[in-house]
Amino acid sequence: MTRPAPFCTLTDTADLHDELAAIRHDLHQHPELAYHEFRTADKVAECLEGWGYLVTRGLGGTGMVASLSAGTSTRAVAVRADMDALPIAEETGLSYASTHAGKMHACGHDGHTTMVLGAARHLARTRQFDGTVHLVFQPAEEIGSDSGAVRMIADGLFERFPCEAIFGLHNHPGYPAGTFMFRSGAFMAASDKAKITIHGRGGHAARPQLSIDPVVIGSSLVMALQTVVARNIDPMQTAVITVGVFHAGHTANVIPETATLELSIRSFDPAVRKLLETRIRALVESHVAGYGATADIDYVIGYPVVVNSHAETVLAAEVARELVGEANVIDHFAPIAGSEDFAYYLEKKPGCFLRLGNGEQQPMLHNAAYDFNDANLTTGAAYWTRLVERFLSAPL
Repeated sequence: MTRPAPFCTLTDTADLHDELAAIRHDLHQHPELAYHEFRTADKVAECLEGWGYLVTRGLGGTGMVASLSAGTSTRAVAVRADMDALPIAEETGLSYASTHAGKMHACGHDGHTTMVLGAARHLARTRQFDGTVHLVFQPAEEIGSDSGAVRMIADGLFERFPCEAIFGLHNHPGYPAGTFMFRSGAFMAASDKAKITIHGRGGHAARPQLSIDPVVIGSSLVMALQTVVARNIDPMQTAVITVGVFHAGHTANVIPETATLELSIRSFDPAVRKLLETRIRALVESHVAGYGATADIDYVIGYPVVVNSHAETVLAAEVARELVGEANVIDHFAPIAGSEDFAYYLEKKPGCFLRLGNGEQQPMLHNAAYDFNDANLTTGAAYWTRLVERFLSAPL
């Protein structure tokens, strides 16, 4: 007769804290942007190979997969961590602040990578699972299109490293460290972009009647674009159009020839996503034409909706409850308008993308004052370890 293997607890990874904090701080000091994560990949691979993992490098550019098997089962599960940083100048004043000017880990990918490394460390020394775990270390999550997930899948990720499900997480400032958040179904938004170039007719600021002013047209268009969501999208649906860039002119006494707007467009439903593109294109063309100008529209389809599969989300939440208790788990967390290229994995495999609180008073993501909360390092390591053990349950 067999009995279940003991699953990882928070106590089991507590001894790893100093080691993991040192790794995380080293990664934080040396942030690297999309597809340039060379030192990061070297550091990660060195750790994993030292712990006995079979490491395959070069997927999606600087990405890698570390594999470890135990027992006799042919079942497999994947856990993903992202590695890239952001083009932001750090303003934390930390002793381990970025040494690379204009680059920082302002989204916590240094922490995500380190938590998975912590799980790798503990799984290697205990091997209390039956099957294979594939740890996916991905480049270029922040890039917005042609991302690391797309390239790793194109390089045969799931054919070369078959798995039954894939899991990932992102830290979430504003909630206590160690709090886990889940949602089955659509969880994070699709994210598209549009660059609109308005072509008017330049001229002297004192003779506007002889010009077609793209600044006035663009200003009017910014306001008109807000009616797309307000008057074309079902109020029960969610959508966002944000004009984040408006460039025009170089001096006060010249009406410029062109003005450029750049839009961020978010949605959770495929039909809404398509309608947004249709209405934005139609509105821009007609609105600009009404002023006697023309416009070029470069519409870029970005990340799809993150859609968590139900069974895997239930399991992931159960593991969290077992680890940190009911009070530290939030089911049915509200949808998030941010986007994630983990969505591409979920189009291919069942899985769950979850959130982990980074601290109630911590700066928001993509902020120059942001830092990942080291209190989460061993919690995340224990969580990923327990999830792998539960998914690949092994008898003793």
